[in-house]
Parts: sequence; C-alpha cells; structure tokens
Amino acid sequence: MIDREPYAPGPAGGAEVRKDGDKWTLVLVRDLRHSPEKVWQALTDPAQLREWAPFDADGSLGAAGRTVKLTTVGAPAPMVSETTVTRAEAPRLLEYNWGGQEIRWQLEAAGGGTRLTLWHNIDRRFIAMGAAGWHICFDVLERLLSGHPIGRLVGPDAMKFGGWQQLHAEYAKQFAVGRPE
Repeated sequence: MIDREPYAPGPAGGAEVRKDGDKWTLVLVRDLRHSPEKVWQALTDPAQLREWAPFDADGSLGAAGRTVKLTTVGAPAPMVSETTVTRAEAPRLLEYNWGGQEIRWQLEAAGGGTRLTLWHNIDRRFIAMGAAGWHICFDVLERLLSGHPIGRLVGPDAMKFGGWQQLHAEYAKQFAVGRPE
C-alpha cells in the first residue's frame, strides 16, 4: 500500500477556462523540473500513464495516426474509448480525443525543465472537478518523474481524498461554477 500521508496538494492555480461558442476548454499550466523528452515519455508510454493518468492506454500515444483504446480508471462502469492520435510531434505537441473530449498537450523547455500546458475540452458542469483531478494528476506525475512515486490517485479514490475536496472548492470558486447535478 502506498502512503499518501505526506502528500498534500498545493492551492488551486495555473488554470483558466475558455469559452468558444458552446465549447468550454479547461487550460492547465504546470512547470515541471524535468526535460520535455522525459515528460513526453510520461504522456505517451502506457506503463508510465498507469502511474499517474486518469486512464489506461493499450498502446503508445506517441505517433500520429495511431489508434489506441483509453480506459477510464475508477469509473462506475467500464468506460473504454477508442482514440486516434491526431498530432504527435515529440517532444512538444500531442493531441487526441478521450471519450469525445479533445485533449491537447504542449511541452516547452523552460528554466531547465518543462512548461506543460493541457487543453481539455470539457462539459462546463465538470470544469472544477476536471481541474482538481488534473491538478492531483500533475502532482503525482511530478513525483513519479522525480523518482518518488506516490501511486495514481484518480476517479472516486481522488474524490474521497481531502485534498481533492479542497481543490474542487477552490476551482469552483475561481471559475464561478457549482457542483454538477
């Protein structure tokens, strides 16, 4: 069993919401202490995704045109979506669709590490939940890449975690959204 006691997420931040017509996009930015190449591997390699991401992949996401099944972790019923990687320009840009939602990752070398930006097209009712979830995923990713993994913390397990509840409330206030019905 993994001891999460020493882990506590920092305050909500590095996130914004953009609206284009009926489309809502959550944009999260995180500076990581690792090279774009190392971060790219964590975004595309199925074994590394199993350590931090909210889904499992049955193949690498590192090549454009590749079809991969993404299975949401912790969903009440199995949620498997087949996706085709639409852009993969290692180690700087990755785009694909996850369950009908567009996902775009941009990696930029910054201060000896990587500025990671995620654009996640998401239903407005779930923006604060998504922001809190990705915030924790990014924390878990940073610890994994630093050689101090704390284990994946997603889905219902994340929602039971006190840090997630606090983050959700902070992001909901920041974005002026309530809890989904």
